[in-house]
Amino acid sequence: MNQVSNDQIRHNVRTRYKEIALQPVDIVSCCSPSSNCSKSPVDYGDVSVKLGYSTEELNGVPDGANLGLGCGNPQAIAELKSGEVVLDLGSGGGFDCFLASRQVGEAGSVIGVDMTPEMVSRARANAAKGGFTNTDFPFRGN
Repeated sequence: MNQVSNDQIRHNVRTRYKEIALQPVDIVSCCSPSSNCSKSPVDYGDVSVKLGYSTEELNGVPDGANLGLGCGNPQAIAELKSGEVVLDLGSGGGFDCFLASRQVGEAGSVIGVDMTPEMVSRARANAAKGGFTNTDFPFRGN
């Protein structure tokens, strides 16, 4: 039996996230032909609607923020209020951060943390593109 170490798993995930983060906005796909997980393209908007996101929410974030990497809709249960501070672990391209940003308003803030500098860079670019001034995507490395 072949056991993969935790470090190898972490390395594999980081490598794949880096690849996704570096793809141009118009071809981002976690299930691209090179990944062999699907032969048909995935419509992230459709997937997100099934997770409970509204069309308004989907249209309210910069292109390239919704990377189809999420596993739920935290806004649906979080009941965020103006002025709160939100921490999003595994923030990817910033999709949920930008939605939370609107809910907590300028009096609040959102901190998005991800495991690769490339994904953090993508989220920062999306924040700048969308004018999200109350979001921060720090990266401490390792």
